Amino acid sequence: MRSGQALREALLALLPNTAFDQITVRDICNQAGIHYATFFRHYETKEALLNDIAKEQIRELNNLTLAIREADSYEAGFRALCQFVADHRTLWAILLNGGAASAMREEWLHQSQLVAAQEPQVNSWLPKELGTICAATLIAETLAWWVAQPEGAYSVEAVAQILYRLLVTSVISPD
Repeated sequence: MRSGQALREALLALLPNTAFDQITVRDICNQAGIHYATFFRHYETKEALLNDIAKEQIRELNNLTLAIREADSYEAGFRALCQFVADHRTLWAILLNGGAASAMREEWLHQSQLVAAQEPQVNSWLPKELGTICAATLIAETLAWWVAQPEGAYSVEAVAQILYRLLVTSVISPD
């Protein structure tokens, strides 16, 4: 278990200074202080390692998304979500726009569907399953667009406001 955690931390330590496609399994092992063969006891490829990190990040982000629904203010919830992504911008840029992008979106949708299954229907015109797909996709694609922009081009507040207006006026809006 410690080796797996060390490998995740090693990849995260390498990402700020090296593009994912330039990082080798040996680089990750050297950073983690773990033997090369040990890597393959945990992961088949470096992409599988990145996908594991992506799933972990999605779980954390999903907790923030749940807080949005339970908060007194959707706007405050979107700010918290955007702040989390801003605090981990390099990682999220790689997760949403790099080698793990499709796995990231798939896991995001899966986790969102699990959450939605426990929630009451918000409005009568939009089937819950479709609303979940729309909301998860809208958030993921907006965040992917944001982290692809030059840093500082859009503030946390600006992106939170974009998400708020897009989601509240469409998916979240009750009848």
